[in-house]
Parts: sequence; C-alpha cells; structure tokens
Amino acid sequence: MGHLDHAALGWLTPVLSYVMACTGAALGLRCTVRALGATGRSRRNWLVTAASAIATGIWTMHFVAMLGFSVSGTDIRYDVPLTIVSLLVAMAVVCAGVFAVGYSRDRTRALFLGGLTTGLGVASMHYLGMAAVRLHGHVTYDPALVALSILIAVVAATAALWAALNIKSPVAVTMASLIMGAAVSSMHYTGMFAVGVDVAPSGTSLPGATAMQFIFPLAVGLGSYLFLTSAFVALSPTTGERQASASAQRPVEGAVG
Repeated sequence: MGHLDHAALGWLTPVLSYVMACTGAALGLRCTVRALGATGRSRRNWLVTAASAIATGIWTMHFVAMLGFSVSGTDIRYDVPLTIVSLLVAMAVVCAGVFAVGYSRDRTRALFLGGLTTGLGVASMHYLGMAAVRLHGHVTYDPALVALSILIAVVAATAALWAALNIKSPVAVTMASLIMGAAVSSMHYTGMFAVGVDVAPSGTSLPGATAMQFIFPLAVGLGSYLFLTSAFVALSPTTGERQASASAQRPVEGAVG
C-alpha cells in the first residue's frame, strides 16, 4: 500500500483550491441573483454565466487540490480526454440544476431536483477526475466514505441553489460563498480520504500528462476566467440600476421633445 499525501506542496494547494471554490460560488450566486431579476435572453445569459462559474470553480478546486496529491513509489499522470470530459460533465449538470431553479414555477420541487442533479454531477466530476489518474498500481475506494462524499455534494449543491433563490445582499452572498467553498472542499477531501493505492512498481512509462504539463495550465486559464468574469459582473449594472437610469432619462427626453 503506497503512502498517500494530499498536501505534498503544503498548505498552498488546499488554500488555493478553497479560494477557487469560494470564487466560483460567489460569482455563481451573484449571476443567479441577476438572472432572477431579468427576463428573456438576458435571464438565459446570466444563468449560463452562473452555471459556468460554479462548474469552473468546482472543477478548478478539484484539480488545484490534485496538484498536491502524491503517492509514494509511483509517478502520477492524467488521461487528458477523460479529464476534459469531467469538466464538461460539471458544466452540463450544474447548468441543468441552475436552469431548473431559474425557470421553474415550483421553486421547492426545482430546488430538490436541481440540488440532487447538481450534487450527483459534482460527485461524477470528482470521480471521473479520479478515473483519469494513471499510476503504477491499483486504486481502491472505501464505500462508506464515497457515499459520504456524494451526500456532502448533494447537500452542498442544494444549499447553493437555495442561497441563489433567497440571498440577495452582497454581504450575505459572501458569507454563503465561504460556506459553500468549505462544503465543496470537504466533499473533495472526503472523496480523497476514501482512496487507497496498492502500488505495483514498474519500469514502464505511464501514459498521459503530468499535472504541471496539463492540469496546472488549464487550472490557471479557468481561474483567470473566473476573476475576469467577476470583474465583468461587478462592473455590470444591476436591473434596478438600469431601471433607475432609464427613469432618470425620461424627463430629460420629454423636455427636449
């Protein structure tokens, strides 16, 4: 049994991955709030942005944390296509959950179905990402911890969607995002503690890419997307601000006419 280190780079990867999860959650919540105050194409666009932000934050959190994952006695590589599939799965299921909440008239039912779908999708993303790991040995899982990680994912997703529906103020969104970041990180590390590796030393080279060759550049790119989108959302006027601006301009236009 190989020794597993989940923080081979010290506190850097756990802290940075938590920041990514919080950023994605905060951005997703703010975009969902904007979506619920919009209509038509604008609502759809805000929901798509919300889903992409939440999914990107979760995926980036997972793989930034994986930069600190090591197993004694073997190198680690990642299957590139399967890793990309895990990102697409996260995008698709989070989008489904967010749209269910954004468009459903029965909010309670939508919250339950959306939370369940999104939570299972997040768990699928995590375990697809783990399936992409290539090493010299055999990976095993503790079923009880796997089940617990899935439960945490579903509860966290449901809480995130509930927050999107009920929390409006920036301060409340910030607090909810910190809690959501902790929940997502807990799900990840619970899933990782379920992992065991029976190392089988071998001189053959492993297929796939190293974390620094593939995971790190992609994580940096997605992290940049999160921060740039955060800036866009922060600078974009809210529905209330647009309405106030339009109301202020009407008397002026009428006087000119």
